[in-house]
Amino acid sequence: MGTLGSLRRKAVATAATVGALALVVGCGGSDDSATGGGKKDGKVTITMGLYGVMGIKETGLLEQYEKENPGVDIKAEVAGDEQTYYTALQTRLAAGKGLKDIQGIEIGRAKEITETQADKFADFADVSGTDHFLPWKESQISTGDGKVLGLGTDIGPMAVCYRKDYFEKAGLPTDREEVAKLWEGDWKKYVEVGRTFKKDFKGDGVAYMDAASGLFNAMIYGHPEQFYDEKGELIYDSNPVVKDAWSLAADAAEDGLTAKLRQFQPGWDPGLANGTFATAVCPAWMLSHISEKAGAANKGKWDVAKAPKGANWGGSFLGVIEQSPVKEEAKKLVAWLTAPEQQAHIFKEIGNIPSSRQALESADVKDAKSEYFSDAPIGQIFGAAAQEIPDKQVLGRKDGTIKDTFSQGLTLIEQQGTPREKAWKTTAERIEKAVG
Repeated sequence: MGTLGSLRRKAVATAATVGALALVVGCGGSDDSATGGGKKDGKVTITMGLYGVMGIKETGLLEQYEKENPGVDIKAEVAGDEQTYYTALQTRLAAGKGLKDIQGIEIGRAKEITETQADKFADFADVSGTDHFLPWKESQISTGDGKVLGLGTDIGPMAVCYRKDYFEKAGLPTDREEVAKLWEGDWKKYVEVGRTFKKDFKGDGVAYMDAASGLFNAMIYGHPEQFYDEKGELIYDSNPVVKDAWSLAADAAEDGLTAKLRQFQPGWDPGLANGTFATAVCPAWMLSHISEKAGAANKGKWDVAKAPKGANWGGSFLGVIEQSPVKEEAKKLVAWLTAPEQQAHIFKEIGNIPSSRQALESADVKDAKSEYFSDAPIGQIFGAAAQEIPDKQVLGRKDGTIKDTFSQGLTLIEQQGTPREKAWKTTAERIEKAVG
C-alpha cells in the first residue's frame, strides 16, 4: 500500500519572489542561444524549464533517466512562481532565444500557446505509446489542425482539506466521510457549514476558510465552460456559472468566513503554519505545499474530505521547442516522464494526480494514503474526483489571467471591504484591459 510519507519534500514556494525572477531570467547564460541544450563529444544535454512543484525534479526521476541513458545529461531549473515563469517564457518565445529544450506549460496558458505559439513547439502527434491520457487532457494542448504541442503531467481534481481539531472545537464531525456529507452536492452547504463553524467555534483567531477565491475556483471549474465559449468568445460576464460562483464567494467574504489569505500569496504560508484557518479547497497538487508549509507540528491535524462537486483546477504539460538542437531526444524524455509508471511514481512521492488513465488505475495510486493528512485515502478520494471532471473543458486564450483577476477582485471585498458590485465592475474593467 502506497504511503505519502515524503509529502513534505522540497516544495517550492509559489509566492513571487525576486529570487524566482532571477531564477527564470538568469539561466546559466543560455540567453544567447535558441535553447540551452546540445550535443558534444557523444553526450546529449537536455535543458528543462519548470515551475512550482511539478514533481519532475523533486522525485528523482531525472537521475533515474540519466542512469538508464548514460549519454544524457539533464539540467532542470525550477521557478517558484508560475506567473513570473510564464512572463519570461513569453519574452523568450518572442525573441527566439533563451529557451529551454523542454518547457512546462500550465493549463491556464495552454489555449494561448496553441493559438499563438504553435509554430514554436514540436508536434507529439506522431509519438507512439502516448494514448494513455484522459481524453480531455490531450485536447487541451492540441491545435485545430491536430498538432499536439505537449504531453500531460498532472491534473487537479479537488477535495476539501480541513483541520479535524478545529472542527471538533466547533462541535462538527471530524470523520472525513461524515464531514463530506455535511456539504454533499452543493457548495452552498459548504458555506453554511462555515456559518455554523463561525458561530460555534470555541476559540479566537481561526477563520473557516482561507480565501473566497479558492471557493470561486472550485465552483467554476466544475463546469465545461467558464470564461470563454467554444467559439473563443468571452462569456464570463454573462455565464451564470461565473455569476453564481462570484455571488457565493462574495457571501463568504462579507460574512467574515475567510482568513482573507489568497492562496499562494504573501501571508498564506504563515497562515498554514500558524493554523489561522480550518479549511481550504485543495486540488491534489496542493497537498505537498500544505504539508510543507503547515509543518511537522500540524501533522495529523489535517484531513481530506470529498468536495461538494467534482472539478478540475490546474494541471500541466511538457512541451519541446521546435528549434531545439536535441528535439528528438527531448521528446523521448517527455514521453518517458509522462508515461503511466512515472506519473504513478510522482503521485506516490508528492501527491500530484496523474493525467494518465493507466496510472490512475494502478495500485500505487488507488491504494495511496497520506500519512500527513491523517492517513486519508487520497488515491481513492482524488481518483474518484477525477472521474467527476467534465469530459469537455473549454479553455480560453487568457484563462489564467482572468482567473487571477477574479481572485484579485474577491480580495478587494475581503481585505478592503469593497462592495461586491464595485469589485465586480473593477474586475471586469481589468479583464477587458488584459484581454483587449
